[in-house]
Amino acid sequence: MLDRVGLLSVWAKSARDEQGNITDWLPLHQHLDDSGAVADFLVEHWLSPQVLHRIARDLPDGLDGVRVLAHWLASVHDVGKASPAFAVQVPVLCDHMRRRGLSANPRLAQDPARSAVSHALVGHVAVLDRLVERHGFSRRGAAAQLAGVVGSHHGVTPENGQLELVRERPDLMGTGVWDEARAFFLDRATARIGGAAVLERYRDVTLSKPGQVLLTAVVIVADWIASNTELFPIQPLTALGDPPVELDEETMRDRVEIAWAALDLPSPWEAQPPGSDVDRLFRERFDPGAAGARPVQAAALEVASAQSGAAMLIVEAPMGAGKTEAALLAAEALAGKSGADGCFIALPTQATTDAMFGRVRAWLDALPGRDGPVSVTLAHGKASLNEEYEGLVRRGRYSSIGDETDDEKAPPLIAHQWLSGRKKSVLASFVVGTVDQVLFGGLKSKHLMLRHLGLAGKVVIIDEVHAYDVYMSQYLDRVLHWLGAYGVPVVLLSATLPADRRAALLNAYEQGAGSTLRHVPQDDLGYPVVLSTGGAPPRLVPIAPDRTAVQLDHLTDDPDTLVSYLREHLSAGGCAVVVRNTVTRVQETAERLEAEFGADHVTVNHSRFLSCDRARTDRALLSRFGPPGPEVERPPLHVVVASQVVEQSLDVDFDLMVTDLAPVDLVLQRIGRLHRHQRDRPAPLRTPRCALVGVGDWTAEPVEAVAGSRRVYGAHNLLRAAALLGPSRRHVVLPTDISPLVQRAYGPEPVGPPSWQPTMLRARTDAETAARKRTEAARTFLLGEAVPGAGTLVGWVRGGVGEPEVDPRGVAQVRDGEESLEVLVVQRDADGGLVTPDWIGDEAGRQIPLDSQMRPSLAKTIAACGLRLPLALCHPGVVDDVICALERDQFTSFQQSPLLKGHLVLVLDQARTAELKHRRAHFHLTYDPRRGLVHERR
Repeated sequence: MLDRVGLLSVWAKSARDEQGNITDWLPLHQHLDDSGAVADFLVEHWLSPQVLHRIARDLPDGLDGVRVLAHWLASVHDVGKASPAFAVQVPVLCDHMRRRGLSANPRLAQDPARSAVSHALVGHVAVLDRLVERHGFSRRGAAAQLAGVVGSHHGVTPENGQLELVRERPDLMGTGVWDEARAFFLDRATARIGGAAVLERYRDVTLSKPGQVLLTAVVIVADWIASNTELFPIQPLTALGDPPVELDEETMRDRVEIAWAALDLPSPWEAQPPGSDVDRLFRERFDPGAAGARPVQAAALEVASAQSGAAMLIVEAPMGAGKTEAALLAAEALAGKSGADGCFIALPTQATTDAMFGRVRAWLDALPGRDGPVSVTLAHGKASLNEEYEGLVRRGRYSSIGDETDDEKAPPLIAHQWLSGRKKSVLASFVVGTVDQVLFGGLKSKHLMLRHLGLAGKVVIIDEVHAYDVYMSQYLDRVLHWLGAYGVPVVLLSATLPADRRAALLNAYEQGAGSTLRHVPQDDLGYPVVLSTGGAPPRLVPIAPDRTAVQLDHLTDDPDTLVSYLREHLSAGGCAVVVRNTVTRVQETAERLEAEFGADHVTVNHSRFLSCDRARTDRALLSRFGPPGPEVERPPLHVVVASQVVEQSLDVDFDLMVTDLAPVDLVLQRIGRLHRHQRDRPAPLRTPRCALVGVGDWTAEPVEAVAGSRRVYGAHNLLRAAALLGPSRRHVVLPTDISPLVQRAYGPEPVGPPSWQPTMLRARTDAETAARKRTEAARTFLLGEAVPGAGTLVGWVRGGVGEPEVDPRGVAQVRDGEESLEVLVVQRDADGGLVTPDWIGDEAGRQIPLDSQMRPSLAKTIAACGLRLPLALCHPGVVDDVICALERDQFTSFQQSPLLKGHLVLVLDQARTAELKHRRAHFHLTYDPRRGLVHERR
């Protein structure tokens, strides 16, 4: 039998100096006490009511049960560290335990199976056995579910084979005195919650999968905070010989209160009832000088206010109707109903996310319900390059935990240090991020439970839902399913949705929420419209009497015709945009138009620029073509040549448009950038006019789009778009025609002349086959459903992708099967060293160290030189060879920088060119600051 001194000798954590020598250690009992006490604080002060009530739904004593189980699980999560497999990792601490009676064979440190018998798995087995043998739990019921929480606290759920290995290696798990030690820590935690009778309340409980996931996330957060040595200092190694100290509950509570105050997490937001005066509310939140809210905004708020609890809303309204403000107003009402303490606003691209951040921040500044500052995060890979967000970081608690501030008044928004980074940023109260960050919630991946916790406490707003293809939609639907299971309010925004897609979104959420209601596709709901789950009828929004009739022209697809068209319609000046479906067509068109109109009168914008170049171009576009105001200086004559980025990224407005044929909804989205704002225009352009190009011959039967467009969108959707928008249609009336056109384009009924039908039938069959293949491909890493009473967390993320934001292949899983690699671009100088690109402005030509540490400011400059490679370099046939070619250039200084570590580097020569050559891949790359990256396969 072990005495108490021996039992308290188990170590949980060690620290080393720069020479690798052990200097400090943490006893296991102290870490478990700290973790349990932190869990108490999380439940009492930090977790949203929405999360707490979701866990409480599974428990006989409701919220009291949440406190009990969170404390007990956090207090036992590391019990598996009382095992030889863990102890032998640090010989000096293992010797200390051996002297106290816990003996472990030092040779186990070299055993190949030692790391496989992890302390999380040992803890899983120990908790399961103790609950069954001592407390009478069912081995397949609550005992297995609670054990699964302990086994998953490192972000990866156990597998049955792993648990079997633990039982097959008693020498690594430990028997005898090791069993006794684990039993001691488990019983100690049970005593802390009130004894066996309290724990046994949950003997017959069935925890839902969402409840288990949230409890696991709470344990992870508690563990991470309690492991922070700035908050909970560990003991010097010289204290090994001192008698172990156990703190009484009052002292322990004081210790944790001090740590919690030093951590200084921002207070949660408490949503206030927004009231019924939507015009007043709109002025207070967004525009003090406005006459009032628009109809779609009033409708969204009214539908949200009518909900009895969590629900999903879909807002379908034309471009420029104020959907963003509608969603934010609805979020206030929904949060008040559900207990959400924040919002996640998800957008398609980094550019749209950056643009949205400022708008959301202005809303937050006017938002009531804050007791002190609230936390905000910009969640995408280039967040550190956003100046507005960086300003909040500098003002916030970013440099070190517990820093004091001299400000008399705390800032209303802060980017908190502890809530930064890939894994924790989603836990901030308000998050503006790319849609990937939400879609990752449906991807089997490490620490998925933390992402679910971050989503489960918020209102989730997803913009541009129509922009997500069949592959991404698999993940979106599964995430909506889980959000429904958690009781998370959701607002989806779209210009308009096909009837079957709308029904699929509603059904995904309803099924997760446990509803038996089944939505069927309906294409005659009216437009604009606000829908909600729960069986409520659609709310049709009155359309303003103003209509915009856009004249449609149909041009031959050749440069001469384009030039003649632009010269004719820009004869009195004006601002035109030419939208191409591929970057190659953008570059070719821009080269011709620069020759015709002069380089000063042409701007190029697409996705194949450096991040800093693209940001500079976006700012220039907004300053020229943004909403009317003192900041906007519109040129008398200009042509923008852009790829699809103009559909979503910027609030820009043009007098004339030329666009490649695209699927109907995307053409309409592009037209939304035509005459978007009220302003004076040249007389020939006062009627909005859009020319459709990108077709070989408009008189052909059937019409065929150019090869690049077919590769991007597929022949099926382009044929249906040509049938609906071809020469027989001379104009489109907005917003009246938006919904009918989209419903016909994506509906089952044939469109187009009879002579087209055989080709269209083949195209439909090919599209359906491709969709099935992409759907199956998406399911490889797709998370399972939140089935009621569906067992434990064992195998929950089996076969996952690891850390999705670290591995570019993981990121690609929620976007598409073909990822676009991102590289950091630098240049060789005349001496063979590295410098920043010579065209990027003030930071151009800065010397980059190869082996020594680089300054953070330089690392930030290099990070801003990120570039997406063309898909021609990223398809499965060549991507591995391209990566191998890029990996030849690796530099110690990059790996030492947290901002640059792990990134691929593309080194250009002084002529701004590079050769990528490895086995099957041989590409010549040229970077032109005006045209972007140009590639040639050799």
